[in-house]
Amino acid sequence: MGKHHLTVEKMTVQEIKDWFHQTSREEILLYLDVIKKDQRASVHKLVKAWENKEAQYQAQLNQWQVMSREEKLLFSKGYQYIVGIDEVGRGPLAGPVVAAAVILPEDFFLLGINDSKKLSASKREELAAIIKKEALAYSVAFVDAKEIDRINIYEATKVAMLKAIQELPLSPSYALIDAMKLPLSIPYQAIIKGDAQSISIAAASIVAKVERDQWMETMSELYPQYGFERNMGYGTKEHVEAIQVHGITPIHRKSFVTNLC
Repeated sequence: MGKHHLTVEKMTVQEIKDWFHQTSREEILLYLDVIKKDQRASVHKLVKAWENKEAQYQAQLNQWQVMSREEKLLFSKGYQYIVGIDEVGRGPLAGPVVAAAVILPEDFFLLGINDSKKLSASKREELAAIIKKEALAYSVAFVDAKEIDRINIYEATKVAMLKAIQELPLSPSYALIDAMKLPLSIPYQAIIKGDAQSISIAAASIVAKVERDQWMETMSELYPQYGFERNMGYGTKEHVEAIQVHGITPIHRKSFVTNLC
């Protein structure tokens, strides 16, 4: 169909709005110059809204291409099962450190994937559900506050990461790890800020964050005074004041709160 067959001037603004919602991106791009010639301000707003959405799509696509470069290179070298590993919860005063290990298929594609800290809670939950559904394998490992106090947070993070890898139902052939060196029998890379550099590490970051947040929300029902459903165990003003008034719970890291009690 040629561009001249879209008679924009005979369409109402609502019809044009519906057309934007119902038409493929490729066809919209084909007719966009025609629609831009319409003089109605409401139509101009529709065009601007679509262009903003298109710009966001292009930014996410560019980000995806950057973040999947390492995986593409490894797949091209014959590594079939590339595991991404990341942790969340090193800094909180309460709760576990949680690590996730995720093996994505070679044809995995999910725009919007990013470092979990840069995403809203609802977006993380949406992406985590897709990652879990489409991953070849994933696992999540918790190391609790008592163990963190016993061996320190750095060692506890390593334990959580290793446990997550060991509990995978599929043996990885290569590992991409967020800024941590581990005693592995397979080749790996420790990538600084890996959750912003690799889709596999970012996927692990998202899964780990959602799992830990859900755990802390459950704990908030047991210990409602501390606002865990809001602070996830981090040292917010509300949380610190609650410790000073009520003391600590069994899920607090004693080595983290010695100066607060």
